[in-house]
Amino acid sequence: MMVLGIILAIIVVLVIAAIMLYNNLVKMRNMVDNAWAQIDVQLQRRCDLIPNLVETVKGYAAHESGTLEKVIAARSAVTNATTPEAKMEADNALSGTLKSLFAVSEAYPELKANANFQQLQSQLADTEDKISYMRQSFNDTVMKYNTAIQTFPAVLFAGMFGFKERSSFDAQAGAEVAPKVTF
Repeated sequence: MMVLGIILAIIVVLVIAAIMLYNNLVKMRNMVDNAWAQIDVQLQRRCDLIPNLVETVKGYAAHESGTLEKVIAARSAVTNATTPEAKMEADNALSGTLKSLFAVSEAYPELKANANFQQLQSQLADTEDKISYMRQSFNDTVMKYNTAIQTFPAVLFAGMFGFKERSSFDAQAGAEVAPKVTF
């Protein structure tokens, strides 16, 4: 009878430990999803600002239509992306086209002096800072989650319960190089 009690106590402890482990993995997965949602909010904010910026630039630099079209296409790609990975890739492309757009604006002093352009540029810079911070936070959260599902004893249960490794937000290849603008 005593052996049965000990076995029962061990089973209860193991079941409680498994429940706690599962709940922790769910919490961490939800934290990753929330961190992505925060990035998505900032990406949407940036996409909402871009049409105003493009219209402002059009008035001063109408012959730069190629650059403006690239910005519009990149914005559309971010808006239409359906997965976090696709959105990350599209966002990297959009960041590059925005850099080109701001580089083009350097050739138009009257555009640079326009209060509306300055305000939009400031709002976009602020949003870019927020996106950068959110990316860092997302990557930290993904690292903690991936570590949690890959370490013992969670690794024994993670695959069984559908917890899969997540991708972090990586910079686009060549992102460290400034865009080239020719006039």
